[in-house]
Amino acid sequence: MSGTKSSGHGSGADDPFEEGGTSILRQPKAVWATAGASVVAFMGIGLVDPILPSIARGLHATNSQVSLLFTSYFLITAVAMLVTGFVSSRIGGRKTLLAGLALVVVFAALSGMSGSVGELVGFRAGWGLGNALFVSTSLAVIVGAAAGGSAAAILLYESALGLGMACGPLLGAVLGDMKWRYPFFGTAALMAIGFLAITAFLKEQPGPARKTSLLDPVKALGHGGLASAAVSAFFYNYAFFTVLAFTPFVLNMSPYKSGGVFFAWGVLLAVFSVLVAPRLQHRFGSLKVLGGSLLLLAADLLVLGYGDHTTAIVCTVLSGAFIGLNNTVFTELALGVSDAPRPVASAGYNFVRWFAAAAAPFLAPKIEEWTDIHVPFVVAAVAAAIGAGIVAVRRRVLTTEAEALEPQHATEDGVTVFAN
Repeated sequence: MSGTKSSGHGSGADDPFEEGGTSILRQPKAVWATAGASVVAFMGIGLVDPILPSIARGLHATNSQVSLLFTSYFLITAVAMLVTGFVSSRIGGRKTLLAGLALVVVFAALSGMSGSVGELVGFRAGWGLGNALFVSTSLAVIVGAAAGGSAAAILLYESALGLGMACGPLLGAVLGDMKWRYPFFGTAALMAIGFLAITAFLKEQPGPARKTSLLDPVKALGHGGLASAAVSAFFYNYAFFTVLAFTPFVLNMSPYKSGGVFFAWGVLLAVFSVLVAPRLQHRFGSLKVLGGSLLLLAADLLVLGYGDHTTAIVCTVLSGAFIGLNNTVFTELALGVSDAPRPVASAGYNFVRWFAAAAAPFLAPKIEEWTDIHVPFVVAAVAAAIGAGIVAVRRRVLTTEAEALEPQHATEDGVTVFAN
């Protein structure tokens, strides 16, 4: 495996911000406008983390009710995976981006004006639809407009994702410490700026050679390798979003302190996703990195669930490293494992895995109510271990494609959704 990958890294592994001797930071304004809006879009995932307890108090809601903010968001995101390719292949990438941004602006603002937890959950669902339309198209647009090749574009996209995941909890903490409604208004304002920037700087990209049907992503899952990657990622995502959506209640800290914890978590996620994962894949191979990282995440979750408060903080931050590794390897594996067009393969893969992101925030507080505070983390650890088991059992159907995969090119013409 290392033999096929060594040709893809070269000097670029030493300086990831140099591509072919040219700095990949020298990009057209259209790329920076799309990347900037992508940062804000990914911020919206972790934005509510530090203020979940504040929202529960402000709206007189239970933990399980407030956790539905994630469930509604990701349930709509999962279903939207069947729609985004259909829409963008017909109206074009630029219009799809603008439609997604407009929906986020409207529903983020409405979220800030919610009078009940039911209203807030509903508005987050609309927000999820807008975010799905935007992020499912943004990588393809960046690839089409970027200078320096697809590898440069993918690195910019992954960097935007990591920055957004790190800064979302920080923004939520700063604004949420004043009032829980302010982070929603702040996101609406930032996305409105992104809308104006894309309107001004991004021209319409060439359309695809073939229009995507609603059923193409489902049909793509008929490939054994893609189905295996998607099912394994389903169990992994359950563990991932137990950390993201349930841990804030366990830590029970002020918005500032909780935001600091998840900022550190996001920094590790970004560093391990963009910088560490390619190097480990180059040395050990994708499947070994993935299986080992899933098992380490399972162990981390068990310690988090049964440790004291300080241990829980350390394990929460440390989980960002394993999540960063898993996100990168899973996405590259899913997009390279089948012969389906990468946008279609990505849609099918994300359609499956985001259902777990919807389930975990709802089930974890319920499991706590039925048992105790430790068991949700045991369930999440078991889910991560099952994901590793699927990788091991299905190794044969995944190995050939994984050996041929070059990490920096795996998503060059695909659509990566919340990938790394």
